[in-house]
Amino acid sequence: MLRLALRQSTSRYNRLEPTARLPAAFFGPDSPHQNFKDQRRRFRRILHPPSVKSTLVQRPHQAHDLSPSAFMSMASGGDGPSAPPHRHTNRLANERSPYLLQHAHNPVDWYPWGQEAFDKAKKEDKPIFLSVGYSTCHWCHVMERESFEDDEIGKILSDNFVSIKLDREERPDVDKVYMTFVQATSGGGGWPMSVWLTPDLRPFIGGTYFPPRDQGRRPGFKTVLTRIMDQWQNNRLALESSGERIMDALKKGTAVSANPGSSPPRASDVANRCLQQLISSYEEEYGGFRDAPKFPTPVNLMFLMTYWCVNRSTSDGAEALQMALHTLRMMALGGIHDHVAQGFHRYSTDSSWHVPHFEKMLYDQAQLAVAYITASQVSGEELFSDVAKDILLYVSRDLSDESGGFYSAEDADSVPASGGPEKREGAFCVWTASEVRELLPDVVEGATSSATQADVFMHHYGVKVPGNVAPEQDPHGELQGQNVLIVRYSAELTAAHFGISVEKVDELLASARARLAEVRKHRPRPHLDSKMLASWNGLMLSAYACVGAALGDKFLLERAVQAGNFLKKHLWDAEQKTILRSCYRGDEMEVQQISPPISGFLDDYAFVTGGLLDLYEATLETEWLQWAEELQLRQDELFWDEHGGGYFCSDPNDNTVLLQLKEDQDGAEPSANSVSASNLLRLSHYTGKQEWLHRCERLLAAFSDRLSMAPIALPEMVRALMAQHYTLKQIVICGQRDSPDTTSLLTAVNSLFLPHKVLMLIDKDGDGFLSQRLPVLSSMCQQGGVATAYVCQDFTCSLPVTDPQELRRLLLDGFSQTEAQKN
Repeated sequence: MLRLALRQSTSRYNRLEPTARLPAAFFGPDSPHQNFKDQRRRFRRILHPPSVKSTLVQRPHQAHDLSPSAFMSMASGGDGPSAPPHRHTNRLANERSPYLLQHAHNPVDWYPWGQEAFDKAKKEDKPIFLSVGYSTCHWCHVMERESFEDDEIGKILSDNFVSIKLDREERPDVDKVYMTFVQATSGGGGWPMSVWLTPDLRPFIGGTYFPPRDQGRRPGFKTVLTRIMDQWQNNRLALESSGERIMDALKKGTAVSANPGSSPPRASDVANRCLQQLISSYEEEYGGFRDAPKFPTPVNLMFLMTYWCVNRSTSDGAEALQMALHTLRMMALGGIHDHVAQGFHRYSTDSSWHVPHFEKMLYDQAQLAVAYITASQVSGEELFSDVAKDILLYVSRDLSDESGGFYSAEDADSVPASGGPEKREGAFCVWTASEVRELLPDVVEGATSSATQADVFMHHYGVKVPGNVAPEQDPHGELQGQNVLIVRYSAELTAAHFGISVEKVDELLASARARLAEVRKHRPRPHLDSKMLASWNGLMLSAYACVGAALGDKFLLERAVQAGNFLKKHLWDAEQKTILRSCYRGDEMEVQQISPPISGFLDDYAFVTGGLLDLYEATLETEWLQWAEELQLRQDELFWDEHGGGYFCSDPNDNTVLLQLKEDQDGAEPSANSVSASNLLRLSHYTGKQEWLHRCERLLAAFSDRLSMAPIALPEMVRALMAQHYTLKQIVICGQRDSPDTTSLLTAVNSLFLPHKVLMLIDKDGDGFLSQRLPVLSSMCQQGGVATAYVCQDFTCSLPVTDPQELRRLLLDGFSQTEAQKN
């Protein structure tokens, strides 16, 4: 039961109301408050202020140290005009996290996570109330408005608890520990997460969202606080011992370790089981892997396309590809895709991808851009490459900092254009029929029934006068009369309906979208979380590199290089050889860093390393490969488990982390261990270091049980297992970097989805980085004075090739034959 509870998904159900369950015994046998649900997460600290090339913001230790200049407004895309003077200001006003700044004027004596709060709890012998969320979390906003802005509740918290506010995106280590506790004790999880701790940081009660006052059998937050105060005074020993027992069980239940001498499971068996598990959860009509709510799950889609690559001639391979392409196609047509201003929303509240939760996350954009360009490579359909470019257009415009970094997210809620004090879900994105008619009044020449551009647009995108959002998709009534754009007809059917050409329809729809986009610019924007995270920037670096290489797009490749330079300048401490977790946009648009900075976690190292490897293959500049090698060495030092294999999520030497976890689920983001397995394999081929190949095998062996029994939980790691089994091929191009013949060969390679390959350039004018590590490369050279390609496995190579089309055929035929033989 414990292991089962731990496997509950922690995807962001932001708009799905979280519930809170507290143990029945906590309220007593006669209490009506017995059937509630909750959840919590996890933590860690690494202290040494590195020398970084960003403005450092010192954080005072006491609230009364605050100066007026410290009362900073959030770096935001749409928080409206300056507010009147605040009645309350707490020490969170000194923080840079947009989420913490949202709570800087609560009547709660909030502390950030840190030693000051821990010392206060121990000195005053008070329980800690830990509240965890993130700045674009809808129910976090609700709980703040209902409870944390309430003077009575604020006084209870300030007088009886040490209250800590934590941004889960800044401190995923803290979040994961306490979320594990909440999931294990309640069977569910989500944000906001509410956990009560002893002064030594051990959890004893946890939950998620609580309403401020009792609602029938549902306890309000005030009731929960009052009961915890009573139990802390009169039943403390039982509370603490119960929490200790649960944490002891969690330490055993969450352990991931390889037995001595064990090997990874058989790749083909694991991949086949993963496919069957995905088929069983696949929704055939609209694609995706559940009815509702429906999440994009790019890790599933990438696995399916990889499975097809090694099973092209089988019915299973064809089914895998069909599932992936159909899902991507339906998502692109659906309301989860922003047809006016590009990018994808977080998830769909219905099975048809129509009505989304409107939040936009950087990590979704990154992974979906890669999935769509991969779909373009395997299918040749222009739709998919257009969507990939569409995503990156949005990120370049709305989530990019001038320093080269990427912001974290845009909120779902914003003030309606019609005005009013309350923010509403989707207000920035939705349209009434009257708005569309007013904006697009022109009669279309040659159209039947004197149709206007609005008629064509409304027909194509399903716009209706009463609105097109079903009541069950709008439980709070925020979308009444509004329309979420969704493609209802193909351009051909729309053209036939109005008696005009397909070209005319395309022209009309494009100009209409541009007109609506211009109008949207003048609406109040949603809040922008301008925090820049190393891990998510690493994912986005991969996206620009992969899409840029596949399309041969110089702008996208230049943007990828800019992102790489940003990471090295602002989120890498060269003296300490440490990645930093985050940096922030300052009030003057400068990049700021807090002091001390937050040291990076496993996902920061893994995702940035993966991004650098993709950037090397896109640009073939060895500086990125060299940095990737350096980061992997440092990751091994900090996080590798010598005893059990695999990587811990955070520094195992940090004694404030109560659980040493190894993430074993590819969810909204891939597991850092999954990405690390691929990184190790790729780097072993670039550097010749057999140690990294062995380390990859040990990592996969450590997760052997999980891979064998529930591979659907780790589709990204299944991809790494497949790569390890089928052996990466080396594609070596010998030629001058920017010469046309070299470019033609690289274009042939980049036009294909080849999941089990590494790409190298040997340029006689280069720095020799690869040749020094791989002496066999010195025997490869141009043939007849023109760029030449070698396709090798374990550096046993095919005959040299100089013709791009011949290289393409060799790659397709050779990869298929080798992988078929190993199945």
